[in-house]
Amino acid sequence: MKFGETFKEYLMKEQEGFINNCSHVEYKRLKKVLKSCRNCKPLEDFYDDDTEAAKQQLCQCQACPLCDQAFFSELMKEALDIVGCFSSRVRHLLHLHISTGMQRYLMQLRKCFKNDQQNMVEEGKMLIEYATMNAIAIRKILKKYDKIHSSENGKNFRSKMQSEHIELLQSPWLIELGAFYLNLDTSDGGHVSELSGHFSCDLNATPPVMTMMLPDSKKLDYDLTCAVCLEIVFNPCALGCGHLFCKSCACSAASVMIFQGLKAASRESKCPICREAGVYTKAVQMLELDMLLKRRSKDYWKERMNAERVEILKQTKEFWDSQTKYLIGY
Repeated sequence: MKFGETFKEYLMKEQEGFINNCSHVEYKRLKKVLKSCRNCKPLEDFYDDDTEAAKQQLCQCQACPLCDQAFFSELMKEALDIVGCFSSRVRHLLHLHISTGMQRYLMQLRKCFKNDQQNMVEEGKMLIEYATMNAIAIRKILKKYDKIHSSENGKNFRSKMQSEHIELLQSPWLIELGAFYLNLDTSDGGHVSELSGHFSCDLNATPPVMTMMLPDSKKLDYDLTCAVCLEIVFNPCALGCGHLFCKSCACSAASVMIFQGLKAASRESKCPICREAGVYTKAVQMLELDMLLKRRSKDYWKERMNAERVEILKQTKEFWDSQTKYLIGY
C-alpha cells in the first residue's frame, strides 16, 4: 500500500480519536500541487502519476522561486501547528501521569471511582502515531519536491526545520512519551507492552540509548549520554535546541546554581553542544525519563542523587555566605 493511502486511512481513523482537533499535513493536496512546477507548466494542468506524460514533467528550472515561496511557507505553517499541538497534548498527558502535592492526592482519590489509565494509554498511542505519520508525510513531500524540481531545496528545508527545532521526530516530548510508555510497562507488569512496542531502552549499551521504531520499519536512536559529564543523564532536561543534559551540568554550563534552576540562566547562555543562545528559556524538565532511569538503574540513580544533594548543599551555603558578606559590607 502506498503511503498516501496509508495516510488517508490514518486520518479517517483519527476523526473519532483523541486528537481529531489537531492540525495535520495536507499530504494529498500538497502532493497534487507538486505534480508540476509553476514555472514549467500551468498549475491547472495535471497528469495522473502513473502516466508517461507525468513522468516527463520534471522541472528544468533547478530552482523555482514561485514554488519555493508558495510551497515552503505553507508547509512551515503546517509544521509549526503540528509541533504546537503535539507538545501541548503530550505536556497535558504527562501532567496527569506525574502530578505532585494536592493534585496528586486528588488524582489518587479519583482512581477510586474511575480508572483513566486506559484512556491515557490510548491517547499516548495516538500521539505517537500523530507525530510519526506527519513526520513521514513531511519527509516524503520534501523528497517529492526535490524530485520534481531536480533540486535540493526540500533537503535544505528539512535542515531548516531541524535548526529551528520543529522536527517532530527530534522533539524531547517524543522521548518523554516513550519514557511514559516504558514506565507504564514497568508499573503494570508489561500489560501495555503491545502498545509500547514503538520504544525500547538499553541503559547498558554504549552509548545508552532509547530506540523508536517507525511505521516504515526505520528506527531512531536517542543518545541518553550527557555531553558534559559523559554519564547517563540524571535529572535530565532538554534545552530549547533539543540537546539532553543532566540538570546540574546544564546549570553549571550557564553559571547558575542547581537550586536556582535553568530558568535563572540569562538569555545569552548558550548550549554546550551547538552554542545556540536563548535555549535555556525553553528548557524542558524530563520527568518521565528521570522516572525511567530511577526504575531501571536504581543504584546509579541513588548515587547520582546523593552526589547532587551534596553539591546543592555546598552551593546553597556558598550563596548565603556571599549574600551575608554583601549585606554586612565585607
